[in-house]
Amino acid sequence: MARVVVDIMPKPEILDPQGQAVAGALPRLGFTGVTEVRQGKRFELEVDDEVDDETLAKIAEGFLANPVIEDWTVRRVEQ
Repeated sequence: MARVVVDIMPKPEILDPQGQAVAGALPRLGFTGVTEVRQGKRFELEVDDEVDDETLAKIAEGFLANPVIEDWTVRRVEQ
């Protein structure tokens, strides 16, 4: 079994209202120095060792992410 992490973020040109809300709230809570926040999604998958990178990319692009507005990365991690 392998653990795979898929990180999904809005593309840089896409507005991120959730990230903007967090960035606006931080100074009010006393946290300074944060100039930008982008909020994304993280998926962790347990897959058989036979599942190849091409299949994982198809899962990420075709099911987990919206490729029109989101970028994604797939990586295998040690357990």
